[in-house]
Amino acid sequence: MKYIGFIYFFMSVLALSAQQSTARVVDEKGTVLLLGPTTKADLQTAEFPWFEKNQETYLTNTAVITQLAKELPNYTIKVFYGTWCGDSKREVPRFYKVLEEASFPIAQLELIAVDRKATAYKQAPNGEEKGWRIHRVPTVVVLKDGKEVGRIVEYPKQDFERDMLKLVQGETYRPNYSVANYLYSLLESSTWSELKNQKAQLMASFVEHAKGSKELNTLGYKLWRSGAMDKALFVFELNAGMYANNAYILESLASLQKELKLYTAALETYKKALQLQPKNNELQKEIREVSEVIKKSNP
Repeated sequence: MKYIGFIYFFMSVLALSAQQSTARVVDEKGTVLLLGPTTKADLQTAEFPWFEKNQETYLTNTAVITQLAKELPNYTIKVFYGTWCGDSKREVPRFYKVLEEASFPIAQLELIAVDRKATAYKQAPNGEEKGWRIHRVPTVVVLKDGKEVGRIVEYPKQDFERDMLKLVQGETYRPNYSVANYLYSLLESSTWSELKNQKAQLMASFVEHAKGSKELNTLGYKLWRSGAMDKALFVFELNAGMYANNAYILESLASLQKELKLYTAALETYKKALQLQPKNNELQKEIREVSEVIKKSNP
């Protein structure tokens, strides 16, 4: 019985290891991608020459790192990134170099590679990104005692040394894309009634602080590809209200409305976009298709 129990335990460990192993996949363009939990060794291969190159060329601030090294071991860190992402290729090697020079315990670091295909946009194979509100990569999440104390989104405000020092010293730190970060949190913590009541107020506030029209649009697509269609629709509607003269933003909203079979709303939104870009053949095509669907449903 003890022998059988040992075999069962051994097989369970193997199964768990398999679930948590790094996936190496080749996309439709023939590019090798990493997905899921990864290590530095996974990135030190011929497919990812950018890792060592960007580590070597990054000059760190040793004075700041000396300060950082005193506090950093009290924290754990999650890094969500994409081996396909230009920002990740540039920033992740730099961040890793800072951690190494600060003698950070690598066992307290999780590197999680996410996908780029439409059906799994910025998602990891086993859902490792769920609950962490990842909409841009790379995203560095800094935790103490299991609770988030801050994050660096896409790139540091100054550099990784100074940004991390602010986080571990408890200074006020506002990451990039703070509007999207805030809205993502709000979508998870508020009821639909509360969100609808705040809609006008949110638009007025967000348009003053957003980093342009793409900030919330990217969040909308992330939610859409994750299957959170109602939340994605709310985000696209907010963004279309903020950027009503942007044909691309209106087209994004119309595309989701069409996906949700809200054909009348989609047609109206496509027409608004076409008014801004009268020669856009793709918009004209979408209007014909949606019009035909509406006509067939109302003979």
